[in-house]
Amino acid sequence: MNINTRIKLSTMMFLEFFIWGSWFVTLGTFLEKNLHATGADSAAVFSTQSWGAIIAPFIIGLIADRFFNAEKILGVLHLIGAVLMYQMYTATDVNVFYPYVLGYMILFMPTLALVNSVSFNQMKDAEKEFSNIRFWGTIGWIVAGLCISYLFVWDSKAHMDSGMLKNTFAMAGIASLVLGLFSFALPKTPPKVAKGEKIKISDILGLDALKLLKDKNFAIFFVSAILICIPLAFYYQNANLFLSNIGVEEPTGKMAIGQVSEALFLLMIPVFFKRFGFKATILVGMIAWAVRYALFAYGNAGELSFMLIIGIALHGVCYDFFFVSGQIYTNSRAGEKYKSAAQGLITLATYGVGMLIGFKVAGMITDSYKLVDGSVDWKMVWIIPAGIALVVFLLFTLFFNEKRKRVVDTQFNEV
Repeated sequence: MNINTRIKLSTMMFLEFFIWGSWFVTLGTFLEKNLHATGADSAAVFSTQSWGAIIAPFIIGLIADRFFNAEKILGVLHLIGAVLMYQMYTATDVNVFYPYVLGYMILFMPTLALVNSVSFNQMKDAEKEFSNIRFWGTIGWIVAGLCISYLFVWDSKAHMDSGMLKNTFAMAGIASLVLGLFSFALPKTPPKVAKGEKIKISDILGLDALKLLKDKNFAIFFVSAILICIPLAFYYQNANLFLSNIGVEEPTGKMAIGQVSEALFLLMIPVFFKRFGFKATILVGMIAWAVRYALFAYGNAGELSFMLIIGIALHGVCYDFFFVSGQIYTNSRAGEKYKSAAQGLITLATYGVGMLIGFKVAGMITDSYKLVDGSVDWKMVWIIPAGIALVVFLLFTLFFNEKRKRVVDTQFNEV
Protein backbone atom coordinates (compact mmCIF):
# COMPACT_ATOMS: atom_id res chain seq x y z
CA MET A 1 0.00 0.00 0.00
CA ASN A 2 1.50 3.34 -1.01
CA ILE A 3 1.71 6.30 1.37
CA ASN A 4 -1.00 8.30 -0.41
CA THR A 5 -3.51 5.46 -0.06
CA ARG A 6 -2.53 4.91 3.57
CA ILE A 7 -3.11 8.60 4.37
CA LYS A 8 -6.50 8.60 2.67
CA LEU A 9 -7.69 5.45 4.45
CA SER A 10 -6.40 6.70 7.81
CA THR A 11 -8.18 10.04 7.34
CA MET A 12 -11.36 8.19 6.40
CA MET A 13 -11.21 6.11 9.59
CA PHE A 14 -10.41 9.18 11.71
CA LEU A 15 -13.45 11.08 10.46
CA GLU A 16 -15.76 8.03 10.57
CA PHE A 17 -15.18 7.48 14.27
CA PHE A 18 -14.80 11.18 15.15
CA ILE A 19 -18.38 11.59 13.91
CA TRP A 20 -19.65 8.69 16.00
CA GLY A 21 -17.70 9.71 19.11
CA SER A 22 -18.85 13.32 18.80
CA TRP A 23 -22.41 12.60 19.88
CA PHE A 24 -22.90 8.96 20.80
CA VAL A 25 -20.83 8.92 24.02
CA THR A 26 -22.87 11.71 25.61
CA LEU A 27 -26.20 10.66 24.09
CA GLY A 28 -27.56 9.08 27.30
CA THR A 29 -26.70 12.17 29.33
CA PHE A 30 -28.15 14.47 26.63
CA LEU A 31 -31.40 12.51 26.61
CA GLU A 32 -31.84 12.84 30.37
CA LYS A 33 -30.60 16.42 30.79
CA ASN A 34 -31.98 18.02 27.63
CA LEU A 35 -34.99 15.90 26.66
CA HIS A 36 -35.89 14.51 30.13
CA ALA A 37 -36.02 10.96 28.79
CA THR A 38 -36.80 7.87 30.90
CA GLY A 39 -34.76 4.68 30.75
CA ALA A 40 -37.28 3.25 28.29
CA ASP A 41 -37.05 6.39 26.13
CA SER A 42 -33.27 6.14 26.10
CA ALA A 43 -33.45 2.47 25.20
CA ALA A 44 -35.69 3.29 22.23
CA VAL A 45 -33.30 5.99 20.99
CA PHE A 46 -30.20 3.84 21.42
CA SER A 47 -31.97 0.97 19.69
CA THR A 48 -32.02 3.00 16.47
CA GLN A 49 -28.37 2.00 16.17
CA SER A 50 -29.45 -1.63 16.18
CA TRP A 51 -32.19 -1.11 13.60
CA GLY A 52 -29.62 0.55 11.38
CA ALA A 53 -27.25 -2.36 11.86
CA ILE A 54 -29.97 -4.89 11.05
CA ILE A 55 -30.75 -3.11 7.79
CA ALA A 56 -27.04 -2.57 6.97
CA PRO A 57 -26.29 -6.04 5.49
CA PHE A 58 -29.11 -5.60 2.98
CA ILE A 59 -27.89 -2.16 1.94
CA ILE A 60 -24.33 -3.42 1.59
CA GLY A 61 -25.38 -6.59 -0.23
CA LEU A 62 -27.65 -4.64 -2.57
CA ILE A 63 -25.40 -1.68 -3.32
CA ALA A 64 -21.71 -1.97 -2.39
CA ASP A 65 -21.17 -5.58 -3.45
CA ARG A 66 -23.41 -5.39 -6.53
CA PHE A 67 -23.86 -2.13 -8.39
CA PHE A 68 -22.00 0.95 -7.09
CA ASN A 69 -18.54 1.78 -5.80
CA ALA A 70 -18.38 1.56 -2.01
CA GLU A 71 -16.59 4.90 -1.60
CA LYS A 72 -19.33 6.73 -3.54
CA ILE A 73 -22.08 5.22 -1.42
CA LEU A 74 -20.06 6.18 1.67
CA GLY A 75 -19.97 9.79 0.48
CA VAL A 76 -23.69 10.02 -0.25
CA LEU A 77 -24.66 8.50 3.12
CA HIS A 78 -22.51 10.95 5.08
CA LEU A 79 -23.79 13.97 3.16
CA ILE A 80 -27.39 13.04 3.98
CA GLY A 81 -26.26 12.28 7.53
CA ALA A 82 -24.99 15.85 7.95
CA VAL A 83 -28.49 17.17 7.23
CA LEU A 84 -30.06 14.79 9.76
CA MET A 85 -27.50 15.82 12.38
CA TYR A 86 -28.69 19.42 12.06
CA GLN A 87 -32.27 18.26 12.65
CA MET A 88 -31.15 16.38 15.78
CA TYR A 89 -29.34 19.53 16.95
CA THR A 90 -32.57 21.56 16.77
CA ALA A 91 -34.91 18.95 18.30
CA THR A 92 -36.35 19.81 21.73
CA ASP A 93 -38.46 16.73 22.48
CA VAL A 94 -37.80 12.98 22.42
CA ASN A 95 -40.68 12.38 20.04
CA VAL A 96 -39.30 14.96 17.61
CA PHE A 97 -35.73 13.72 18.05
CA TYR A 98 -36.49 10.03 17.49
CA PRO A 99 -37.38 10.01 13.75
CA TYR A 100 -34.21 11.94 12.89
CA VAL A 101 -31.90 9.70 14.92
CA LEU A 102 -33.60 6.62 13.44
CA GLY A 103 -33.05 7.90 9.91
CA TYR A 104 -29.48 8.84 10.70
CA MET A 105 -28.57 5.45 12.15
CA ILE A 106 -30.13 3.59 9.21
CA LEU A 107 -27.69 5.56 7.03
CA PHE A 108 -24.69 5.55 9.37
CA MET A 109 -24.48 1.88 10.35
CA PRO A 110 -23.82 0.67 6.78
CA THR A 111 -20.84 3.06 6.65
CA LEU A 112 -19.05 0.95 9.29
CA ALA A 113 -18.98 -1.95 6.85
CA LEU A 114 -18.21 0.34 3.92
CA VAL A 115 -15.07 1.84 5.48
CA ASN A 116 -13.89 -1.70 6.23
CA SER A 117 -14.64 -2.75 2.66
CA VAL A 118 -12.77 0.24 1.18
CA SER A 119 -9.82 -0.52 3.47
CA PHE A 120 -9.67 -4.28 2.85
CA ASN A 121 -9.88 -3.71 -0.91
CA GLN A 122 -6.54 -1.91 -0.82
CA MET A 123 -4.74 -4.50 1.31
CA LYS A 124 -2.71 -7.51 0.32
CA ASP A 125 -2.29 -8.62 3.92
CA ALA A 126 -5.31 -7.51 5.94
CA GLU A 127 -4.19 -9.14 9.21
CA LYS A 128 -1.01 -7.07 9.09
CA GLU A 129 -2.33 -3.80 7.67
CA PHE A 130 -5.90 -3.36 8.93
CA SER A 131 -5.04 -2.67 12.58
CA ASN A 132 -2.74 0.19 11.57
CA ILE A 133 -5.52 1.82 9.52
CA ARG A 134 -8.29 1.16 12.08
CA PHE A 135 -6.00 2.73 14.73
CA TRP A 136 -6.83 6.16 13.31
CA GLY A 137 -10.53 5.57 13.89
CA THR A 138 -9.76 5.21 17.57
CA ILE A 139 -7.76 8.43 17.50
CA GLY A 140 -10.78 10.17 15.94
CA TRP A 141 -13.03 8.97 18.78
CA ILE A 142 -10.45 10.17 21.36
CA VAL A 143 -10.18 13.63 19.81
CA ALA A 144 -13.98 13.99 19.82
CA GLY A 145 -14.15 13.20 23.56
CA LEU A 146 -11.31 15.58 24.40
CA CYS A 147 -13.01 18.37 22.45
CA ILE A 148 -16.26 17.86 24.39
CA SER A 149 -14.65 17.87 27.85
CA TYR A 150 -11.58 20.07 27.55
CA LEU A 151 -11.94 22.32 24.49
CA PHE A 152 -15.64 23.20 24.62
CA VAL A 153 -16.42 21.92 28.18
CA TRP A 154 -19.93 20.95 27.11
CA ASP A 155 -20.16 18.18 29.74
CA SER A 156 -19.40 20.35 32.77
CA LYS A 157 -22.31 20.48 35.22
CA ALA A 158 -23.10 24.11 34.44
CA HIS A 159 -23.05 23.59 30.68
CA MET A 160 -25.04 20.36 30.87
CA ASP A 161 -27.70 22.09 32.95
CA SER A 162 -27.93 24.87 30.34
CA GLY A 163 -28.36 22.36 27.49
CA MET A 164 -24.96 22.75 25.79
CA LEU A 165 -24.67 19.04 25.01
CA LYS A 166 -26.82 19.63 21.93
CA ASN A 167 -23.72 21.17 20.34
CA THR A 168 -22.25 17.69 19.98
CA PHE A 169 -24.66 17.13 17.09
CA ALA A 170 -23.47 20.29 15.34
CA MET A 171 -19.86 19.11 15.64
CA ALA A 172 -20.77 15.68 14.27
CA GLY A 173 -22.73 17.22 11.40
CA ILE A 174 -19.78 19.34 10.26
CA ALA A 175 -17.48 16.31 10.35
CA SER A 176 -20.06 14.25 8.44
CA LEU A 177 -20.16 16.91 5.71
CA VAL A 178 -16.35 16.83 5.46
CA LEU A 179 -16.21 13.02 5.22
CA GLY A 180 -19.05 12.98 2.71
CA LEU A 181 -17.09 15.20 0.34
CA PHE A 182 -13.76 13.52 1.07
CA SER A 183 -15.16 10.06 0.30
CA PHE A 184 -15.27 10.83 -3.41
CA ALA A 185 -11.46 11.14 -3.36
CA LEU A 186 -10.97 7.70 -1.74
CA PRO A 187 -9.46 4.75 -3.67
CA LYS A 188 -11.98 3.19 -6.02
CA THR A 189 -13.75 0.15 -4.56
CA PRO A 190 -15.86 -1.27 -7.39
CA PRO A 191 -18.53 -3.98 -7.10
CA LYS A 192 -17.18 -7.52 -6.90
CA VAL A 193 -19.69 -9.02 -9.33
CA ALA A 194 -18.22 -9.57 -12.81
CA LYS A 195 -19.90 -7.88 -15.76
CA GLY A 196 -22.59 -10.11 -17.26
CA GLU A 197 -22.69 -12.44 -14.25
CA LYS A 198 -26.21 -13.57 -13.38
CA ILE A 199 -27.45 -12.14 -10.10
CA LYS A 200 -29.83 -14.18 -7.97
CA ILE A 201 -32.28 -12.77 -5.44
CA SER A 202 -30.07 -14.16 -2.68
CA ASP A 203 -27.15 -12.25 -4.21
CA ILE A 204 -29.07 -8.98 -4.29
CA LEU A 205 -30.00 -9.30 -0.61
CA GLY A 206 -26.49 -10.34 0.40
CA LEU A 207 -27.81 -13.65 1.73
CA ASP A 208 -24.83 -15.61 0.41
CA ALA A 209 -22.87 -14.34 3.42
CA LEU A 210 -25.20 -16.46 5.56
CA LYS A 211 -23.42 -19.52 4.13
CA LEU A 212 -20.65 -18.76 6.61
CA LEU A 213 -22.98 -19.97 9.35
CA LYS A 214 -22.70 -23.52 8.01
CA ASP A 215 -19.27 -23.55 9.61
CA LYS A 216 -19.93 -24.68 13.19
CA ASN A 217 -17.24 -22.52 14.73
CA PHE A 218 -18.23 -19.42 12.81
CA ALA A 219 -21.83 -20.00 13.92
CA ILE A 220 -20.68 -20.21 17.54
CA PHE A 221 -18.72 -16.99 17.09
CA PHE A 222 -21.78 -15.35 15.51
CA VAL A 223 -24.05 -16.30 18.43
CA SER A 224 -21.40 -15.25 20.96
CA ALA A 225 -21.10 -11.90 19.19
CA ILE A 226 -24.83 -11.36 19.67
CA LEU A 227 -24.71 -12.28 23.35
CA ILE A 228 -21.60 -10.27 24.29
CA CYS A 229 -23.21 -7.17 22.78
CA ILE A 230 -25.83 -7.20 25.52
CA PRO A 231 -23.20 -6.07 28.07
CA LEU A 232 -21.77 -3.66 25.48
CA ALA A 233 -25.18 -1.95 25.21
CA PHE A 234 -25.09 -1.20 28.93
CA TYR A 235 -21.81 0.66 28.46
CA TYR A 236 -22.99 2.79 25.55
CA GLN A 237 -26.33 3.62 27.15
CA ASN A 238 -25.28 4.15 30.76
CA ALA A 239 -21.56 4.81 31.21
CA ASN A 240 -21.48 8.57 30.58
CA LEU A 241 -24.72 9.11 32.51
CA PHE A 242 -23.40 6.95 35.37
CA LEU A 243 -20.14 8.91 35.63
CA SER A 244 -21.98 12.24 35.43
CA ASN A 245 -24.56 11.29 38.05
CA ILE A 246 -22.05 10.07 40.64
CA GLY A 247 -20.05 13.29 40.35
CA VAL A 248 -17.05 12.39 38.16
CA GLU A 249 -15.65 15.58 36.58
CA GLU A 250 -15.04 15.78 32.79
CA PRO A 251 -16.67 12.34 32.31
CA THR A 252 -16.43 12.39 28.51
CA GLY A 253 -12.75 13.28 28.58
CA LYS A 254 -12.06 10.54 31.12
CA MET A 255 -13.93 8.05 28.95
CA ALA A 256 -11.40 8.87 26.22
CA ILE A 257 -8.95 6.86 28.32
CA GLY A 258 -10.83 3.85 26.99
CA GLN A 259 -10.05 4.86 23.43
CA VAL A 260 -6.38 5.46 24.24
CA SER A 261 -6.37 1.92 25.58
CA GLU A 262 -8.15 0.78 22.42
CA ALA A 263 -5.46 2.37 20.25
CA LEU A 264 -2.68 0.65 22.18
CA PHE A 265 -4.31 -2.77 22.18
CA LEU A 266 -5.06 -2.52 18.46
CA LEU A 267 -1.32 -2.66 17.91
CA MET A 268 -1.13 -5.81 20.05
CA ILE A 269 -3.73 -7.80 18.07
CA PRO A 270 -1.24 -9.10 15.47
CA VAL A 271 1.01 -10.38 18.26
CA PHE A 272 -1.88 -12.13 20.05
CA PHE A 273 -3.17 -13.67 16.83
CA LYS A 274 0.23 -15.06 15.97
CA ARG A 275 1.16 -16.31 19.41
CA PHE A 276 -2.15 -17.42 20.94
CA GLY A 277 -4.65 -17.77 18.08
CA PHE A 278 -8.16 -16.46 17.56
CA LYS A 279 -9.94 -18.28 20.38
CA ALA A 280 -7.63 -17.09 23.14
CA THR A 281 -7.76 -13.53 21.84
CA ILE A 282 -11.57 -13.54 21.85
CA LEU A 283 -11.75 -15.05 25.33
CA VAL A 284 -9.52 -12.34 26.79
CA GLY A 285 -11.91 -9.76 25.34
CA MET A 286 -14.94 -11.50 26.83
CA ILE A 287 -13.63 -11.83 30.39
CA ALA A 288 -12.54 -8.19 30.33
CA TRP A 289 -16.21 -7.14 30.06
CA ALA A 290 -17.08 -8.98 33.28
CA VAL A 291 -14.10 -7.48 35.12
CA ARG A 292 -14.78 -3.90 34.00
CA TYR A 293 -18.42 -3.97 35.08
CA ALA A 294 -17.49 -5.40 38.47
CA LEU A 295 -15.14 -2.43 38.86
CA PHE A 296 -17.94 -0.04 37.90
CA ALA A 297 -20.28 -1.71 40.40
CA TYR A 298 -17.96 -1.26 43.37
CA GLY A 299 -16.09 1.92 42.43
CA ASN A 300 -17.08 5.51 43.24
CA ALA A 301 -16.08 9.11 42.49
CA GLY A 302 -14.11 9.36 45.76
CA GLU A 303 -11.45 7.10 47.23
CA LEU A 304 -12.35 4.24 44.88
CA SER A 305 -12.27 6.34 41.71
CA PHE A 306 -9.22 4.36 40.57
CA MET A 307 -11.56 1.39 40.03
CA LEU A 308 -13.62 3.43 37.58
CA ILE A 309 -10.49 4.54 35.71
CA ILE A 310 -9.27 0.93 35.44
CA GLY A 311 -12.71 -0.12 34.21
CA ILE A 312 -12.64 2.58 31.54
CA ALA A 313 -9.07 1.66 30.58
CA LEU A 314 -10.14 -1.95 30.00
CA HIS A 315 -12.14 -0.77 26.99
CA GLY A 316 -9.19 -1.52 24.69
CA VAL A 317 -9.17 -5.16 25.70
CA CYS A 318 -12.97 -5.42 25.67
CA TYR A 319 -13.46 -3.90 22.25
CA ASP A 320 -10.32 -4.76 20.28
CA PHE A 321 -9.85 -8.34 21.39
CA PHE A 322 -13.43 -9.22 20.55
CA PHE A 323 -14.82 -6.87 17.91
CA VAL A 324 -11.77 -5.93 15.83
CA SER A 325 -10.47 -9.50 16.04
CA GLY A 326 -13.93 -10.66 14.96
CA GLN A 327 -13.82 -8.39 11.90
CA ILE A 328 -10.46 -9.84 10.87
CA TYR A 329 -11.68 -13.38 11.51
CA THR A 330 -14.80 -12.74 9.42
CA ASN A 331 -12.73 -11.29 6.58
CA SER A 332 -10.50 -14.37 6.57
CA ARG A 333 -13.52 -16.70 6.30
CA ALA A 334 -15.42 -14.77 3.60
CA GLY A 335 -14.97 -15.28 -0.13
CA GLU A 336 -13.57 -12.42 -2.22
CA LYS A 337 -16.95 -11.52 -3.72
CA TYR A 338 -18.78 -11.28 -0.41
CA LYS A 339 -16.37 -9.52 1.92
CA SER A 340 -18.63 -6.47 2.20
CA ALA A 341 -21.70 -8.64 2.82
CA ALA A 342 -19.78 -10.66 5.42
CA GLN A 343 -18.77 -7.49 7.25
CA GLY A 344 -22.42 -6.46 7.10
CA LEU A 345 -23.36 -9.82 8.58
CA ILE A 346 -21.09 -9.36 11.58
CA THR A 347 -22.44 -5.82 11.97
CA LEU A 348 -25.90 -7.39 12.05
CA ALA A 349 -24.84 -9.79 14.82
CA THR A 350 -23.10 -7.18 16.97
CA TYR A 351 -24.51 -3.69 16.55
CA GLY A 352 -27.83 -5.11 15.33
CA VAL A 353 -29.48 -8.05 17.07
CA GLY A 354 -27.25 -8.21 20.15
CA MET A 355 -27.40 -4.55 21.02
CA LEU A 356 -31.10 -4.28 20.18
CA ILE A 357 -31.68 -6.84 22.91
CA GLY A 358 -29.04 -5.18 25.10
CA PHE A 359 -30.50 -1.66 24.92
CA LYS A 360 -33.93 -3.01 25.76
CA VAL A 361 -32.55 -4.91 28.74
CA ALA A 362 -30.42 -1.95 29.86
CA GLY A 363 -33.42 0.38 29.77
CA MET A 364 -35.55 -2.06 31.77
CA ILE A 365 -32.81 -2.66 34.34
CA THR A 366 -32.10 1.07 34.75
CA ASP A 367 -35.78 1.88 35.30
CA SER A 368 -36.19 -1.12 37.62
CA TYR A 369 -33.38 0.05 39.91
CA LYS A 370 -34.46 3.68 40.15
CA LEU A 371 -34.89 4.68 43.78
CA VAL A 372 -37.62 6.78 45.36
CA ASP A 373 -35.50 9.95 45.18
CA GLY A 374 -34.96 9.50 41.44
CA SER A 375 -31.38 8.22 41.73
CA VAL A 376 -30.27 4.84 40.36
CA ASP A 377 -28.83 1.80 42.15
CA TRP A 378 -25.83 1.69 39.81
CA LYS A 379 -24.27 -1.29 41.60
CA MET A 380 -27.04 -3.60 40.41
CA VAL A 381 -27.14 -1.98 36.96
CA TRP A 382 -23.49 -3.05 36.44
CA ILE A 383 -23.54 -6.41 38.23
CA ILE A 384 -26.13 -7.82 35.80
CA PRO A 385 -24.12 -7.27 32.56
CA ALA A 386 -20.99 -8.51 34.34
CA GLY A 387 -22.77 -11.80 34.95
CA ILE A 388 -23.96 -12.02 31.35
CA ALA A 389 -20.39 -11.52 30.06
CA LEU A 390 -19.11 -14.25 32.36
CA VAL A 391 -21.72 -16.71 31.08
CA VAL A 392 -20.81 -15.97 27.43
CA PHE A 393 -17.13 -16.47 28.27
CA LEU A 394 -17.85 -19.92 29.71
CA LEU A 395 -20.06 -20.96 26.78
CA PHE A 396 -17.48 -19.90 24.17
CA THR A 397 -14.73 -21.70 26.09
CA LEU A 398 -16.71 -24.95 25.98
CA PHE A 399 -18.13 -24.92 22.44
CA PHE A 400 -15.65 -23.13 20.18
CA ASN A 401 -13.19 -25.89 19.32
CA GLU A 402 -11.49 -24.67 16.16
CA LYS A 403 -7.99 -26.00 15.85
CA ARG A 404 -5.26 -23.50 15.20
CA LYS A 405 -4.34 -23.98 11.58
CA ARG A 406 -2.30 -22.38 8.83
CA VAL A 407 -4.00 -19.63 6.86
CA VAL A 408 -2.80 -19.18 3.30
CA ASP A 409 -1.47 -15.78 2.15
CA THR A 410 -1.59 -14.06 5.53
CA GLN A 411 1.02 -12.65 7.83
CA PHE A 412 0.35 -15.20 10.51
CA ASN A 413 1.27 -18.85 10.45
CA GLU A 414 -1.87 -19.76 12.32
CA VAL A 415 -5.18 -18.30 13.41
